[in-house]
Amino acid sequence: MEPADWVANRFEAERDRLVALAYRMLGSRADAEDAVQESWMRLTRAEPASVENLGGWLTTVVSRVCLDQLRSRRVRDHDALEPDALEDASPASHPGPEHEVVMAESVGLAMLVVLERLDPAERVAFVLHDMFAIPFEQIGVILDRSPAAVRQLASRARRRVQGAEVPAGSVDRHGELVSAFLAASRSGDFEGLLSVLDVDVVLRVDAAALAMSEARQGHGAPELSPEVRGPVVVAETFKGRAAAAQPALIDGAAGAAWAPARQPRVLFRFTTVGDKITAIELIADPATISGCEIVLGPQ
Repeated sequence: MEPADWVANRFEAERDRLVALAYRMLGSRADAEDAVQESWMRLTRAEPASVENLGGWLTTVVSRVCLDQLRSRRVRDHDALEPDALEDASPASHPGPEHEVVMAESVGLAMLVVLERLDPAERVAFVLHDMFAIPFEQIGVILDRSPAAVRQLASRARRRVQGAEVPAGSVDRHGELVSAFLAASRSGDFEGLLSVLDVDVVLRVDAAALAMSEARQGHGAPELSPEVRGPVVVAETFKGRAAAAQPALIDGAAGAAWAPARQPRVLFRFTTVGDKITAIELIADPATISGCEIVLGPQ
């Protein structure tokens, strides 16, 4: 295979993911496709052989293109949610390519409207970290900010998203999904766990939670990794566990906490889209926990 063909094939393998990422940032399928096409043009002008991580390189380029577009919109005081986003948010209006239907179902108009309330840097940080599990270090390179500053951006964006007015039932549905997950986890209901997990669900575990799990291996703690993807693996991780976790509101959103003596030691933070859990975070870092607003429920 010629080098140019190899690069083209690798790019095509990344295209759907890049379009989905750009769509969440821009709220327009046409703009998302333009941003991805721009990344292809830049790739052809670069030296692909010198790129060690092509997927990461393309993510960075597409994100920067989107960031520039968002900033330009802000300067023009333009309504960023373009008319075709209304069509993209309705699966019935796009009977064509499967990836467009999946993209529309996974985002939804309600989430797009909420994302429009974020400033450009917040939106990029939130989408990359909370929706695509990109590390803060990599996002910092994209935004030209420190990882700590990016963490604050994502946290602020998360609070704004959770505090935004969304259609009635969305907040209640989030709480129902979290409750169903915890109940299935405690009872060891594997099928019940699978029923609430998205096909692309990601579990992210911070360094403090990893260390805590390793220290308790002899007491039945699960073996954890910094990040795992897929409903089967995530369900296996939580099956028969979470008995000591109690419901909690974390920055205003339904979650859970392990809080011996009512002192939060580990937070379980959930991201939901529609009727599925798309991301779970286990947080044990004391500094992060202290920066969260936590209301513990009954044990």
